[in-house]
Amino acid sequence: MARRRGPADPLNHCGLNVALYGRKRRWAMTERGRGTVQRGDAQLRIGPSALDWDGATLTIRIEEVTAPVPSRLRGVVRIRPAGINPRRFTLDAAGRHRWQPIAAVARAEVALESPGLCWSGPAYFDTNDGDAPLERDFVDWDWCRAPLREGAAILYNAQRRDGTRQSLALRVDGRGSVQEVAPPPPARLPRTRWGIGRPTGADAGHQPRVMRVLEDAPFYARSVIETHLLGEPALAVHESLSLDRFAALPVQMMLPFRIPRRWT
Repeated sequence: MARRRGPADPLNHCGLNVALYGRKRRWAMTERGRGTVQRGDAQLRIGPSALDWDGATLTIRIEEVTAPVPSRLRGVVRIRPAGINPRRFTLDAAGRHRWQPIAAVARAEVALESPGLCWSGPAYFDTNDGDAPLERDFVDWDWCRAPLREGAAILYNAQRRDGTRQSLALRVDGRGSVQEVAPPPPARLPRTRWGIGRPTGADAGHQPRVMRVLEDAPFYARSVIETHLLGEPALAVHESLSLDRFAALPVQMMLPFRIPRRWT
């Protein structure tokens, strides 16, 4: 998502976003310039942080400063995919935006020095890329991923600027292979405190409910929900994004407080 400055060199606006939830909540997303970015086929370095892929494990070395209250965020996250999904999905009619759930079933190992935390559990890794700002082509979108007994279920819905909708529902097996399935019936969760809608889908006869709010921002929400997908009860992570809110001038003026700029 480009800031209101307008079109820019993407490599001049890179950052590693780290969010911790729980008793030790932390947030870091520092925007850095092109001179701090190095990338190759198996490597991406952004300032002091780096991502390295060895063919089996993605190692993320975190060396960041939190915002808006500065503190150190340092440690290593290792993502071990059950399999790699090569399929990419086009999200808009013009083909300017793509989404790829690269490792929809994976394992994470987290070892943080600051704050001192460690754990392991299910993980997910995907990528979005595009040739235009999201707010130009979309009004809003929502996404949901639920681990299942074998694999996972993913929902991805987008309201396009041209008035059409994109609705994807995926079944992911234990090896990470992706299969499209019929989208479940629509369901709605309560709006956030900022009035952001939280549409989703669930098996017929089941009403999802919000269990925990992780992020509640003027244009974005992330929640843990209790739902029912592909015949199974599940706890899912749900996200919703309002691009009209994101593009609004007051929001653009607030972004630097959470996403500071550093040139080194």
